[in-house]
Amino acid sequence: MKYFMPTKLYSEKNCVAAHADELCSLGTHALIVTGQNSSKVNGSLADVTAALEKNSVKYTVFDSVEENPSVETVMAARDMGLECGADFVIGIGGGSPLDASKAVALMLKNSGKDWEFMYENKTSAYLPLAAVPTTCGTGSEVTGVAVLTRHDLKTKVSMKQKVFPTLALVDGKYLTSAPRHIIVNTAIDALSHLIESAVNVNADTYSDMTVFAGLREWAKCRRYIDGSAEIDEKAAAMLMNASALAGMSIAQTGTTIPHALSYMLTYEAKIPHGAAVGAFQGKYLKYADTDRKNAVLEAAGFADTDELGHFISALAPVSAERELLERSAMAVLKNHAKLSLCPYNIDEIVMADLIQLGI
Repeated sequence: MKYFMPTKLYSEKNCVAAHADELCSLGTHALIVTGQNSSKVNGSLADVTAALEKNSVKYTVFDSVEENPSVETVMAARDMGLECGADFVIGIGGGSPLDASKAVALMLKNSGKDWEFMYENKTSAYLPLAAVPTTCGTGSEVTGVAVLTRHDLKTKVSMKQKVFPTLALVDGKYLTSAPRHIIVNTAIDALSHLIESAVNVNADTYSDMTVFAGLREWAKCRRYIDGSAEIDEKAAAMLMNASALAGMSIAQTGTTIPHALSYMLTYEAKIPHGAAVGAFQGKYLKYADTDRKNAVLEAAGFADTDELGHFISALAPVSAERELLERSAMAVLKNHAKLSLCPYNIDEIVMADLIQLGI
């Protein structure tokens, strides 16, 4: 067994202000990588810039990260960082800005390289990186993974090089202003990470610590996810913690078949990532070892995999052309790296069942 988690994480209200000195110790000029709107609306960008200004640390804002960020966006941010002389990076937002910030930190440190460097199977140095998550799904603040859109391949592909944030500052208050569809889709993404980490050849005692703690934390939040209760700061903090625990889990195990199936759906049909990956969770769990399946269902608060599947599909319904689903399935059946992480055999018959959405 092994466990590697180099990110230092703080999870508390007013986290950025409370740990401003530590944030500002990462360098002298920060490149802030974020999206166009949400970090301005929820106050996270203002909190970060206030902390930097209080400590007389310069900063430059790159706020053009799109949903499912591309390698082209990463290189544009890298160029801005080189021009302003940034010596550390701060990612603010959901999974898209955080993933982009990881790639930017890598490419700034290795500025003489082209974008293909991100997909070299090696471990390289990168600039110090802080992550300030504002959604409750990817757990990117505690993983080394960055998933980027590759327009040349017409899909999303994980960067081969691993980049863990140096510091993660998690504050549930940023989630309270998020639109409901963002909370739903990202919460389903977190649940998907937990399920795929539980049903995984790399699962062990160490990863189970975060998997089952995350499932129990997530289960406490179901009424906030399904809309039967209004989200408050306490609920938001629990959702953010469930997401971070899910991120810690996949940092050890990796994701498996549902994630692999989702990427074409997101790229071609523009289905949000959380919905796309959640659509396959009930069927994926159905084929797992009985004891493991029941343990996951109990911790998450579901009676069986049908209830799990119906819960997800009711909140984040997915409609995809059969041809697209079959192409995705064929691609995954050729993806030996993903197949090798699944603890049971996936043949064409099982795969055909997995892609029967809504059944």
